[in-house]
Amino acid sequence: MRTIIIEDEDYAARRLENLIHECDPAIEVVAKLQSVKESVAWFKNHPHPDLIFLDIQLEDDLSFAIFEQVQVQSKIIFTTAYDEYAIKAFKLRSIDYLLKPINKEELFQAISKYKQWDSEKNVFVDPVELRKLLLPNQPAYRDRFLVTVGEKLKSIHVQDIAYFFSTSGITFVVMNSKSQYSLDLSLDTLKDQLNPEEFFRINRQYFVRLNAIANVIIYPKSRLKVVLNPPTDETIFVSLEKVTEFKRWMDGEKVDSLSKKLI
Repeated sequence: MRTIIIEDEDYAARRLENLIHECDPAIEVVAKLQSVKESVAWFKNHPHPDLIFLDIQLEDDLSFAIFEQVQVQSKIIFTTAYDEYAIKAFKLRSIDYLLKPINKEELFQAISKYKQWDSEKNVFVDPVELRKLLLPNQPAYRDRFLVTVGEKLKSIHVQDIAYFFSTSGITFVVMNSKSQYSLDLSLDTLKDQLNPEEFFRINRQYFVRLNAIANVIIYPKSRLKVVLNPPTDETIFVSLEKVTEFKRWMDGEKVDSLSKKLI
């Protein structure tokens, strides 16, 4: 059996690996990963393991973000320090979990449960849905949009979008692949549908994703020119009233902190 450990603390990962080998020397730990970014890259370039030991809180995000970017086929045993409410959510949905610090006997039982798991009778909960359970007060943002391509309908994923722009009363969405589609929504409507940690409305015409910003050039009188990728045919500036907020957003300040400073 092949497994990986996704855990952002080196000591905890090494200890878990040792405990796994004590429970079953035949289990091969093929990788130890520390972040969402590293895990996504690994899954895209390696055969998926039989089993994942998954810490919920990683250094760059909750681990559920991994499953929003790649479709993982492996079964999961969660490792968590979450409170009683979260544990109840795991139990109600027949999810295996190990409460930190991990106990060898409980680990052995979890591995035994995995080996006896009947995939036809049991279905693991969608980790994305579990994220919603653990963060019940977090707003739900769009993960895809429906667009028309000729006589066909096409679903596009938010993770593949570079930016939105509006011209002549029509909203367009530009993909990382440089494809472009019209969208039956206004930029004002998009404000409540996009994750503000990823997207920012820099002016009346453009709503941009952070990783689509190739360069920000400083001009006199606090003006900021934004260079996007894919490139645009026009020169784009951040609205003067949004310059301070834009800098804080680029600097990685959390949305709640931004809101408090802008009141």
